[in-house]
Amino acid sequence: MLVLRAASKVTRPMFSSSHESYEVDEMYTFIGSKNTACYIVYAINRKTRQVFDFITGSRSKEQIGGLIRRLLLVAPAKIYTDRLNIYKSLVPRSVHRTFQYMTNRIERMNLTLRTHLKRLVRRGICFSRSAVMLEACLKLYMWGKSSPKVH
Repeated sequence: MLVLRAASKVTRPMFSSSHESYEVDEMYTFIGSKNTACYIVYAINRKTRQVFDFITGSRSKEQIGGLIRRLLLVAPAKIYTDRLNIYKSLVPRSVHRTFQYMTNRIERMNLTLRTHLKRLVRRGICFSRSAVMLEACLKLYMWGKSSPKVH
């Protein structure tokens, strides 16, 4: 309960600068048991390496579309993704890029998340018991006052 209370006080930072470049990627973890997969899809600013926003749930067009729509509101210069087919239909062609080495920062962030939050490890016995707790831990890690920066 302490984690949920602390996470309720954390707010998503406001992004006022436009024409920045962002990276979007997804990673999977488990909720409730090792039989229930859950995806974390998030976007980071390439320059500041700050997490713009994230969603948890399925890797569906509706779920990822919500994140992409919020990202498009800040008028990004470029959005770099991997070659997942869903991104082609959600991100406008004028800003979408799928270069192999342009998602290095977010891939490094995936590894850092898995190292720092044991509930995200693929082959371990740790996992979140509920989606609410997973989101609370991610909010505290990504947007808490002492959130680490990946360099």
